[in-house]
Amino acid sequence: MQWRTETRASDAEAVGRLVEDTGFFSPAEQGIAVELVEERLTRGVESGYEFLFADDPENNDQLLGYTCFGPIPATQSSFDLYWIAVSPTMQRQGVGASLVAETERLARQMGAVRLFVDTAGRPEYAPTRAFYERMGYHLEASLTDFYAPGDAKIIYAKTLD
Repeated sequence: MQWRTETRASDAEAVGRLVEDTGFFSPAEQGIAVELVEERLTRGVESGYEFLFADDPENNDQLLGYTCFGPIPATQSSFDLYWIAVSPTMQRQGVGASLVAETERLARQMGAVRLFVDTAGRPEYAPTRAFYERMGYHLEASLTDFYAPGDAKIIYAKTLD
């Protein structure tokens, strides 16, 4: 696995394919993931979106996983982890944990003190919530019926050392 922070034109399609392959994200969410890559390509650092890509150098740099993160506007040192996705073939092999750890390191270098992540409250997201908790994130808030009736927005946070 090889890290890369440079966003390439081919990443929009690769990210779209990856988030679709996970079977976890709705078509609307898949579109948002691609839009964020395109925003970074168009506006650069001014977009506020940073990316970390995990590529497979032994397989034509196939995208194994990625994160999208960045500073939260109008805050001094708070960052959001907007997206994390890992190829289904690489899940449960430490790729997600490595992506989060490297994202935290990069965010710290950029001045982050706290990193926030949002996820859904639906039962199928229980493994996702457990993952964040294993990574040292703590529940900060639960916004009832945020995404839809019965689907809360769950907000986790972690203070970065």
